[in-house]
Amino acid sequence: MTSNPTACLLVIGNEVLSGRTRDANLQFLATRLGEIGIPLREARVIPDVPETIIAAVNECRAKFTHVFTTGGIGPTHDDITSECVARAFGVAWAVHEPTRTSMAAEYARRDPPVEFNAARLRMATLPEGAVPIVSAETMAPGFSMENVHVMAGVPRIMRGMFEALAPTLQGGAPILSHTVHADYVYEGQIAAGLSAIQARYPALDLGSYPYYRGKGGGVALVAKGTEAAAVDQAAAECLALLAGFGTAHEGEPAPE
Repeated sequence: MTSNPTACLLVIGNEVLSGRTRDANLQFLATRLGEIGIPLREARVIPDVPETIIAAVNECRAKFTHVFTTGGIGPTHDDITSECVARAFGVAWAVHEPTRTSMAAEYARRDPPVEFNAARLRMATLPEGAVPIVSAETMAPGFSMENVHVMAGVPRIMRGMFEALAPTLQGGAPILSHTVHADYVYEGQIAAGLSAIQARYPALDLGSYPYYRGKGGGVALVAKGTEAAAVDQAAAECLALLAGFGTAHEGEPAPE
C-alpha cells in the first residue's frame, strides 16, 4: 500500500508567540487535511524573523510532501512571509502583474475609491513563479510555491484560501477515526491493555485522552487509520478494554 502524502504547518507571527493572538487555524487544517488523506505530521509556531522563516521553510519542504503557512502576508512592515519564501527558493520577490491589475481595479471600483498605495502593493508582490491562491474572501491572494502553500492568518480568510486550494491537492486515503469512552475509568488502569492493542495494530494511531466532568472524569480512546475494518476492530477492542473497568460507550464523551 502506498503511503499517504504528509503535511507540516508553520504558524508565523510574533503575535501568536506573545499570546496576543490565539491560533485558530491548526484544528481546521488538521481536520481538513485528514479528510483528504494528507495527515498533518508537524506544526510549528515561529516568529517574524527572516532567518527563522527561511530555515523552517527549507527544512520542512524537504521533509514533508506539503508545507502550509499561515500569517504574515498583509500590508504592514512585519508581514514578511512572502518575501522570506522567495528567499528560501532563491527567486526574486516581484509584483505579480495579474494580481496587481485585479487589485487595482477592485480598489478603483469602491465608493469612494481606495488608494492602491505601496503598502497594499505588497500584497500583490509574490515570489517569481508562484501560483496565486484566490478566494472570495479577499482580493489579496495567498500563493503556492512548489509544495509550499502560503495563506493568511485571519481564520475566515485562511479557510477560504484552503478551500480554493484543496481541489488541487493530491491526497491519499482519508484518515478515518473511531472514538469510544468511559466515565470514571482512568489512563493508569488501561495503559497496559492499550499498549497491547496498539501492538496488534501497528499501522493505526491509537490515542488516549483523559477528560474531566464535574466530580469525576474518564478517558476517551481514539483509533485512527486509513483501513476502515482495522479502525473499527481496534475500536471494538478498546471498547472491550474500557468495559473491563466501567461502563463503556461509543463516541465522544458529552461536552463539559
